[in-house]
Amino acid sequence: MSVKTFTLSAIALVVLSGCQLAPEQKDITLPVPDAYASGAGQAQEAALKWQQFFSDKKLQSLITQSLEYNKDMQIAVLNVQRVRGLYQIEDSALYPSLDFNGSGTRQRLPADLSGTGDAAISSQYSATVGITSYELDIWGKVRNQSKQALQNLYSTELSQYSTQVSLVAELANAWLNYAADQQLLKLAQDTLTSQQESLSLTQKSFDLGAASKITLEQLRSTVATAKVDIATYKRLLQRDKNALDLLVGKPVASDLLPSKSLDSLLSLPAIPVGLPSDLLTQRPDIKAAEHLLLAANANIGIARAAFYPSISLTANAGTASSDLSDLFDAGSGTWSFVPSVSLPIFNMGRNQARLDVAQADQEIALVTYQQKIQQAFREVSDALADRQGYQEQLDALDMLLKSRQSTFDLSQARYDNGADSYLQVLDAQRTWYSAQQQNIVGQQALLASKISLYKVVGGGWDQNVKTSQAK
Repeated sequence: MSVKTFTLSAIALVVLSGCQLAPEQKDITLPVPDAYASGAGQAQEAALKWQQFFSDKKLQSLITQSLEYNKDMQIAVLNVQRVRGLYQIEDSALYPSLDFNGSGTRQRLPADLSGTGDAAISSQYSATVGITSYELDIWGKVRNQSKQALQNLYSTELSQYSTQVSLVAELANAWLNYAADQQLLKLAQDTLTSQQESLSLTQKSFDLGAASKITLEQLRSTVATAKVDIATYKRLLQRDKNALDLLVGKPVASDLLPSKSLDSLLSLPAIPVGLPSDLLTQRPDIKAAEHLLLAANANIGIARAAFYPSISLTANAGTASSDLSDLFDAGSGTWSFVPSVSLPIFNMGRNQARLDVAQADQEIALVTYQQKIQQAFREVSDALADRQGYQEQLDALDMLLKSRQSTFDLSQARYDNGADSYLQVLDAQRTWYSAQQQNIVGQQALLASKISLYKVVGGGWDQNVKTSQAK
C-alpha cells in the first residue's frame, strides 16, 4: 500500500469516528409532585442574587469579605481550577501533538566488530518534527473521555456555587444570631437596672418595717435571674462573634456587627409559594448531580470502546546526517510513518468488568440525582412550612406581649393605689420579661426560616447558573 493510499484510508477512518458508544441520556421524570404543598402564587421572573436578598450594607460587606477569605470558598475555587486543568488534559488528546526532536550519536566500534578489521567511529545526527502515538478516535473513546472531564468540570463549578450559597446563608444566620443575642442582652440589662432600683427601694422599706421579707426575697430572685441572663448572653455573643470570624475568614470589625433591632435588621423580599417543582432542577447541587450523571454516561462509552481495536499513528519528518555540518544539506531529508493496531483478544473478562462497573456507576448517579431532587423538595416544603408557622407564631407572640405589658401596667397601677401587693407586680413583670424574650426569639426564627428558604432554593428564583465556556 502506498503512503497516499494509506493516508486516504486514515482520513476515511477519521470520518467514521462519528461512532458513539455512550448511551443517550433520556429525560428524567421528577420523583416529586408538580408543585409545593402549601400556598399559592406566581414565580417572579427576575433572579434574586444575594445582594438583592440581603440588603443591609454591613451584612453585604461581610458576605463580600467571606467570598474572598473563607477557606471553604477558597478550596472550592481551587477545586474548579484543578478540574479545569484535568479537562484540558483530556480534551487535548483529541488533537495530535506536534513535537520537535533533535538528537546526536557518536559511537566507537572495536576492530573485531566494525566489519572492516579496523576500529571505527560512527556519527549520526537528526532533527525531526512529528506526532507520536496519536490515537484515531474511531469509537468515540477519546471524545467520551473529554466529555466526561467536561461534565466533571461543570459539576465542580456548580458545587462551587452551591458552597457560595451555603456560605452566604450560614453567614446571614450567624449575623442574625449575634443580633438576637445582642437584643436579648440589652433586654436583660434594662430589666436588671429596673429591678435593682426596685430592690433598693424595697430594702429601705423593709428596714423601716413597711415591706415584707418575702417581697424583698422575690426582688432579689428577679435581680439574680437577670444577672444570670446577662452572663449567658455575653457568653453567647462571644461565641457568635467567633462564628462570624470563622465564616468570614478573618476577624470581623466591630463597625460591621449588627446594630439594629430584629424587626428592621433584614429587609428580605417576599418569596412567592406554590412554585412548580421543576424549579428544583436549578439548584446548583442538583445541577451538579445532573452533570455527574452525564459524566457517568460518557464513561460507559469509554468502557465499551475498550472492546474494539484502537489505531495509533506515529509519524515524523526531518533531516539526518552522519556529519553535524551536513545536517541541513540537500538530500538529507528523512521521514517515517508507523501506524499500529491494538485488538483485545483475551484479558480474563477485564473489559466486561469495567463496563459492568461503568453501568453500575451510571445507575448510582441516576438514583443519586433523583434522591437529591426528593431531598431538595422536602427541604423547600419544610422551609415554606416553617415560614408560615413562624409567622403565625410571631403574630400570637405579639398579642401575648401586648397582653403581658398591659397586665404589668395594671398591676403597677393597682399597687400604687394600694389595691394589690407588690408580689402581683413582680409576677406581672416576670411574665412580661419572658414575653419579650419569646418575641425576640420568634422574630429570629421567622427571619432564619426565610434565610433557609433562600438556601434551599439555590440562592434565588430562576437563578441561571452559568458554567465554564471551556467547550
